[in-house]
Amino acid sequence: MAQYQHKDQVAFDNIIELKNISQSYDGGKNWIIQGLDFIIEDKPNQGQFSVILGMSGSGKSTLLRYIAGLQTPSKGEVLVKGLPVTDKNRVSMVFQQYSSLPWMTVLDNVGLALRYQNVSKKDRDEKAMEMIQLVGLDGHENKYAQYPSLSGGQLQRVAIARSLLANSQILLMDEPFGALDIRTRLQMQDLLIGLWEKFQSTVIFVTHDIAEAVYLADDIFILKAQPSTIVEHIDIDLPLKRTREIKRDPRYTELVHHVEDTMLRVSEM
Repeated sequence: MAQYQHKDQVAFDNIIELKNISQSYDGGKNWIIQGLDFIIEDKPNQGQFSVILGMSGSGKSTLLRYIAGLQTPSKGEVLVKGLPVTDKNRVSMVFQQYSSLPWMTVLDNVGLALRYQNVSKKDRDEKAMEMIQLVGLDGHENKYAQYPSLSGGQLQRVAIARSLLANSQILLMDEPFGALDIRTRLQMQDLLIGLWEKFQSTVIFVTHDIAEAVYLADDIFILKAQPSTIVEHIDIDLPLKRTREIKRDPRYTELVHHVEDTMLRVSEM
């Protein structure tokens, strides 16, 4: 059986903080999210992989949109590295829907953020190629980022590479593997683990797949239904380095069952 490496009991700075967040679309008559606090600590030389679970409509994607700067809550404060989110510190996001620009090549898609930072084409192409190689797309850089030139898994690799090149410290992922077949999904999980270990990023990942959540996560946050707020925070005390072997370990199975039971209980609140 694997030896489990628990988190050190050390105080860290917060890399992401949502403070007393509430969301209403009708002037406060109905609250979609209410009084939500969400903190992700900065873990130097390790990174952090947090997964958000909840029933449909519980606001999982909305939390990511706040952090990405794509939406502003009705009330509350959103901080990234202690600063309010603005156009200067927005965070890239990988969506379930393929988000690459189909009229541009893989190379140009991956280097897009650097283009808007006025990086020269030579430099951005060099940096984009490094990222393309890391996600296993070398040889595809001159293809257009669309079907049928690329498969669904390859299009998501483009999105991940683009997001990491824009900001390798924080990666937001909204059900990025939901549309993939099971074989490709498992491959993408392992790719993501390898990238997370390399860059020691802070990853916030939304999924409906409990087994996937336990396999990937350091910790899991569970949202209750509207008005949404975080009601459970589960520490996933598996080894920091994940391989598929861990899925055969009794502790992994125990954690999957625990999260399932918690989700059912939360769904009744």
